[in-house]
Amino acid sequence: MKEIVFIRQNIEKWKDLERVVDQAAKEDPERLSDAYMAITTDLAFSRSHYPTSRITIYLNNLASALHNTLYKNKREDRGRILDFWRTELPMAFYESRRELFYSLLVFLVSVAIGVFSVAQDTDFSRLVLGDKYVDMTLRNIAAGRPMDVYDISNEWMMFLRIATNNLYVCFRIFILGLFTGVATGLHLFYNGIMIGTFQAFLFRHGVGWESVLSIWLHGVVEVASIIIAGAAGFALGYGWLFPGTYPRGYAFRQGAKRGLKLAVGVAPFIVLAAFVESFLTRHTELPDLLRAAYILLSLVLMIFYVVVYPLYVRRRVEAEAANDPDRLA
Repeated sequence: MKEIVFIRQNIEKWKDLERVVDQAAKEDPERLSDAYMAITTDLAFSRSHYPTSRITIYLNNLASALHNTLYKNKREDRGRILDFWRTELPMAFYESRRELFYSLLVFLVSVAIGVFSVAQDTDFSRLVLGDKYVDMTLRNIAAGRPMDVYDISNEWMMFLRIATNNLYVCFRIFILGLFTGVATGLHLFYNGIMIGTFQAFLFRHGVGWESVLSIWLHGVVEVASIIIAGAAGFALGYGWLFPGTYPRGYAFRQGAKRGLKLAVGVAPFIVLAAFVESFLTRHTELPDLLRAAYILLSLVLMIFYVVVYPLYVRRRVEAEAANDPDRLA
């Protein structure tokens, strides 16, 4: 069968299935199951006859959306919160791997710009960090306590202030995705320049490695949270700018749902980073090996949960669907 004939014969059915996905909360579970079986049948045919066609990509996306809807509804009655962390959020990471890459790229480029700028101009740090903060840090370095900034207030007050501020920053990065993702990118860029500038400034004054062992105790999780928030914002803007084969409104809603999962999922990471910053970072007397091990462990766990584990979840979900389309739990 020619591809154009295949499309003409089924296009109305696929539009109906899009509406089923869009109104999934109101649909009967059996209707959703029938819709999923119908779309997977068409997807199998398309993969066999038109493997490189855009229609195959379209059907795969539609099948994935139906599958995720069914999977969520099946699990609603048992361990909804646990399932979010075990399956839904990792699947959102997998589906947002492009946005995560772009977010990471923007952040790394901006960090490099901050480092390069400090290397070229010593006053650049004052422009980014402010005279008051730079002068305070210089006084701490001269006194032999370069990380004293983390030991100037009560732990619990510091924790509440940092957690609240960082939650606000990350959700703002996400919401800025409404403006086509450009504002999200600019916010990421600014945060990256600040971090690169601050780290280069400390290395320039001879306390770089001590700062790494202190700042990155909380910095690994905190920076990962900012990057994930950036990906959430990009997902929000991408659905609006590049709907692909979907109607723009539908693509935007799907991007918003995916971005919201990332934004909600990052919140506990932000709270954890704030706790470490308030209660542990100030203890510069801890052995260097212990601090380095904690930083490395944090990095490995974040990479595993955001990059490696989602690949496993995706394969597991696909295997369940292939072996038994009706068994999605």
